[in-house]
Amino acid sequence: MLKNIISVLVLPFLVYSAITWAAPKTKGIYINQGTLENSSRLRYLIDESKAVGINTFVVDLQKTTKNYQKNIDLIKSNGLRYVARIVVFPDGGHAKQIKSNSYWEDKYKLVENAISYGADEIQLDYIRYSTKQSPSPQNAKDVKEVIQFFKDKLNAKGIPLQIDIFGEVSFKESPRIGQNIQLFADTVDVVCPMVYPSHYHPYQKHSAEPYETVYKSLTSLKSKFDKMPFKLNPYIEASNYHYKWSNAKKTSYIISQIKAVEDANADGWFVWSPQNHYDNLFAALKSRTSNSANAKANDKAETKTSIKAESNANAEKTNASAKADTSAGVKSEIQ
Repeated sequence: MLKNIISVLVLPFLVYSAITWAAPKTKGIYINQGTLENSSRLRYLIDESKAVGINTFVVDLQKTTKNYQKNIDLIKSNGLRYVARIVVFPDGGHAKQIKSNSYWEDKYKLVENAISYGADEIQLDYIRYSTKQSPSPQNAKDVKEVIQFFKDKLNAKGIPLQIDIFGEVSFKESPRIGQNIQLFADTVDVVCPMVYPSHYHPYQKHSAEPYETVYKSLTSLKSKFDKMPFKLNPYIEASNYHYKWSNAKKTSYIISQIKAVEDANADGWFVWSPQNHYDNLFAALKSRTSNSANAKANDKAETKTSIKAESNANAEKTNASAKADTSAGVKSEIQ
């Protein structure tokens, strides 16, 4: 009986300890350079992010400024990871750009600047052909050469490489833009599929099913590998630009996407808002934390009740056994 009671008391502690000491998953938001340069707004986002467990800022680096380093230092001094987002081919590249070593070198200068500012990782976006490009299996091979160029340089510095891909690439190769996740797998450390429900056809269906849309995208991507060769940190969206929803609806929309990422066992998530409007995200995370705390409190109360009930039951058994022994003793003396 004592062993059972100890197990009930100790097991939750062991589970909690495992959760506490596991490496934290990535929980990040995108920050454009305009927001980065606005110190007061940046401080607000830092404070709110820390309060709800966000641990990473993905920050644009389009050009270097005097204020950039100061505010990156502010981010890092608050214990947040700095991932530098570099747009490689704005709106997608054309063949001359994508095959130009000198063009790659110019973009790599931004990467070097980001590293000098303290970037923990580099994230390449728009690392693809234009959507106007004629489809061909060669397109992905061309893009892979560009990724490999950045990967080789970053390997020498010990800096992980992330790439953003279209959500549709989670399901199959996109021969027009030249993105093929199976082909890219050995050249990247982290893949960030942009699994925005607002970007899938038909829009109305997928916008109404954010959980299903995100979950199916991620599980489809993972099914392409026996063992994942890279970390998976998808981008989800803070709002759906097709519809004017209430804040409550947007909050629910965010919660559904985050739940899908977790259920798909991804390594984390980034939330995308072009103008960096994250109040609904903060509300969503606070709501989840509050609900989780209430659930834990209820579980604790139920455990105490269960232990007490079992203890009372065993006490009754002990008393009954003692009475039986006494009765047997009395009977023996009479005989």
